[in-house]
Amino acid sequence: MPIPEDVTGDEIDKSVRQELMSLPKTLADDVAKNLVMVAKLLDDEPERAYEYSRVALRLASRVAAVREAAGFASYAVAKYSEALAEFRAARRMTGTVDLWPVMADCERGMGRPERALAMAGEPEVQKLDRAGQVEMRLVAAGARRDMGQADAAVVTLQSPELASQSVQPWTARLRYAYADALLAVGRESEAREWFAKALEADQGGTTDASDRLAELDGVEFVDALAPEELEESEESEEFEEAEEAEESEQVGDEIDDESADEDEPKDQPKGEANGS
Repeated sequence: MPIPEDVTGDEIDKSVRQELMSLPKTLADDVAKNLVMVAKLLDDEPERAYEYSRVALRLASRVAAVREAAGFASYAVAKYSEALAEFRAARRMTGTVDLWPVMADCERGMGRPERALAMAGEPEVQKLDRAGQVEMRLVAAGARRDMGQADAAVVTLQSPELASQSVQPWTARLRYAYADALLAVGRESEAREWFAKALEADQGGTTDASDRLAELDGVEFVDALAPEELEESEESEEFEEAEEAEESEQVGDEIDDESADEDEPKDQPKGEANGS
């Protein structure tokens, strides 16, 4: 996979760089550059990020950070079985529980919500920090909905974090999930209130709460053409009009030719001219 010249590998976190120190320097640099590409492309071009992650994995499969990056890249392209295997490997290497929520979500992605729900009740959840516990709650609520337990999903999301007025990185997503769960059980007015709260906390634009609010309010959006698209559209219309005019002229010429042919005297067969 090509690596842009401006990618040096120094962009990675110090903790990851520390892990790579166990490798020969040239190899460590190559792995670091591929990990940088994974991070750069993960959100907008997940398929390419996945390809870079496989390169890093071939180069350094015994580095926990590489297994974790490969897991997130697989997760981004919905290869949940691969992702779960990589997350499990990274967890064995580090002994931490940070990946527990995303591992549970992989179980959901593989169509096993009951396993995700079981993981939500394991002792590992108590070892998670506050953000990790919120993530686990989101996964558990999703698993409830997967199993057709919409009302239970609403209850699952009710927590001190949801009631808190402070805005954390996960606040918008938690409020959004709660609003969506309320809407699923027909509590539309409450859902609207929580979509508005999600929008208020969504400083990074991580949700489409504004669109959901507009939808509930009956607002319809009409796509407007960008100036360049409008210009292209006008040029296309002009071309079509010119083409139609040209076709009309051609048809007119053909009609004139046919009329001229009808007016010209036709030669009589020799037999008729001789009276035979």
